[in-house]
Amino acid sequence: MPTISKIKIVDDSDLRAEIDNIYEKTDQVSLSKWAIKCAKNVLTCVPDENIDLSIIEIGFEINKRWQVGKASVHEVRQAGFRIHELARACNAEVMKNAIRTAGQAVGVGHMREHAMVCADYAIKTIGLAFDKDLNRIKAERIWQLETLKKIIAMEGEEPQAE
Repeated sequence: MPTISKIKIVDDSDLRAEIDNIYEKTDQVSLSKWAIKCAKNVLTCVPDENIDLSIIEIGFEINKRWQVGKASVHEVRQAGFRIHELARACNAEVMKNAIRTAGQAVGVGHMREHAMVCADYAIKTIGLAFDKDLNRIKAERIWQLETLKKIIAMEGEEPQAE
């Protein structure tokens, strides 16, 4: 069943639907890897605001440890909460949403559903950073789609037929 965006965004609905279809058939560890890549990608698009992003890096590391069974879901959740706390303290909307993207990425270790929310926050961040430029938004969705396909191919995972 297709997911519905939980946040208000300007988007390419066809590309989102294509990603969502693959997402539904992808395991949680692969989705975690993808979400972290999405978050890292969007963080490169935001202006430097002299914010200590070490909390995000720690969260990514905890999620990576979870992927191989060396961190608990509780640790992943706590790391995600710390990242969202950092986002709430941020004044600039672009940076706030980029940090929320990272928090959602880390949270995939807790619930796979955070992966699509992460991808949507990345789109919201691009929309804010580039004045809702549909070409930039579409380019980000294409990047997300291709990145997800590459991760699945590297993991040797075969998406199941519908």
